Amino acid sequence: MNQTPVCTAADAIYRLAAGNLKYLNAESGNGDISRRVRLSTWAKGQSPYAIIVTCSDSRVIPESIFSAGIGELFVIRLAGNIIDDHQLGSIEYAAGHLGCRLVVVLGHTHCGAVDAAIHHEPSGYIQLHHGRDQESHRGRNRPLQGQLPQRPAQCAGDRKEPVHP
Repeated sequence: MNQTPVCTAADAIYRLAAGNLKYLNAESGNGDISRRVRLSTWAKGQSPYAIIVTCSDSRVIPESIFSAGIGELFVIRLAGNIIDDHQLGSIEYAAGHLGCRLVVVLGHTHCGAVDAAIHHEPSGYIQLHHGRDQESHRGRNRPLQGQLPQRPAQCAGDRKEPVHP
């Protein structure tokens, strides 16, 4: 167990804020992804200064938002930032073994996962999944029933203008 922190929580907040300022004013990425850093993290392991719990949304990229390079952030991504025992174990690992002293829960606007949880369709995935969990253990291994939704006329990846989370 690594008892020596990489840096203090206050230092980590400062580094995140400074990196975010670079990101807001940049035209390209600033994080160090060089061969030297890749080889160093391969040989010596990672030393992240912050744990970031964020959404799986492809518009939310912590390494870019905070101008961080390889090995600088311990990122846990999941739709809607919902933490269960698995993610909590990852947080405990990063804090206890890697020396991280700051956990940031990074949300964003227009989160589809949160919207789906609040305004779900009764026949949608969330209801089917919830209903399946309520069945007997024997029924839990059955595949979900239903059809895939149609692809929207315009997907986020099709847009020409930038999408701001």
